[in-house]
Amino acid sequence: MNRNTKNKSHFIEPDGVDDYIEKSPEGVRSHLIDIRIAIQAAAPGSTETVGYFHMPGYFYEGFDYNGIFAWFSFKARFVRLHVRPPVLEDHINDLGDYTTTKAIISFPTDKAIPKALIKKLVKASIRVMKQNQKTK
Repeated sequence: MNRNTKNKSHFIEPDGVDDYIEKSPEGVRSHLIDIRIAIQAAAPGSTETVGYFHMPGYFYEGFDYNGIFAWFSFKARFVRLHVRPPVLEDHINDLGDYTTTKAIISFPTDKAIPKALIKKLVKASIRVMKQNQKTK
């Protein structure tokens, strides 16, 4: 792993997201790629890393929690999007029947990834991150 020279608390693993996807079961790779594309579309210019929790994460420099505002992962039969609280609570009416926790929404791998919903939640997570910065 290489250290980011701007912020030594970030560990950026080159091609780490590609490796994460490649090491995932073949049947979920396309779902992981879809969630990755949706996050990147919602967060242009963000940096992609695999450093926290050994899962892909996205950050902008200069914010709390090292600027990380979204992650994605695979667990069992689900591809999951991790966002900052209270994003999911604030968007409860948009979440339908998806399983959620305080910060994770799980998408079953036998259905298409809802890219528009992911983009909406990622943008909201970025807003929460920026609002947290303003209140400090």
